[in-house]
Amino acid sequence: MKLVVGLGNPGRKYAKTRHNIGWFVLANLTQKYGISSPREKFYGELVEAVIDGEQILFLAPHTFMNLSGKSVLAARDFYKISEDNLLVVCDDFNLPLSKLRLRPNGSAGGQNGLADIIRAFGSDQVHRLRVGIGPVPEGWDPSAFVLGKFNKDEKPLVEESVLRAAQGVSLWASAGIDESMNQFN
Repeated sequence: MKLVVGLGNPGRKYAKTRHNIGWFVLANLTQKYGISSPREKFYGELVEAVIDGEQILFLAPHTFMNLSGKSVLAARDFYKISEDNLLVVCDDFNLPLSKLRLRPNGSAGGQNGLADIIRAFGSDQVHRLRVGIGPVPEGWDPSAFVLGKFNKDEKPLVEESVLRAAQGVSLWASAGIDESMNQFN
């Protein structure tokens, strides 16, 4: 079994913000591969799915971004999921809009949800798919930027990046991190 976590913030106020791109990717994947109705579990929303014969769980933590580790740790421990079978999908304001970056481990790079997961796990050995939402405009506060909404001109690139990120997750689920990095980085 594999676990794919999409990071975001709950509530109408944050629904269409840049910070919720992980949830946008999960919504795309759920539409394509979901086999169960969403249910509240592990401080979030959980959906069962199958990708190329692999049993997958999609988890959208509802703990707010900075406390994502609580939700992800609970699901990981309950299902006894190894580090190679867990992927976190999150935004990255240091990457240009629509750029993807898959990595098997490393620092949080300023992404507070990923930082909380690393802290909760006690290890940076967390597969991650960063979806570019940047760059932060000159003079802007990064937290205000990530909590802002995409403008009209950005929407086609956002839709393209969500689709490509979902394809990257699908490849990760069936072929692993190395193959997906080769194709989507």
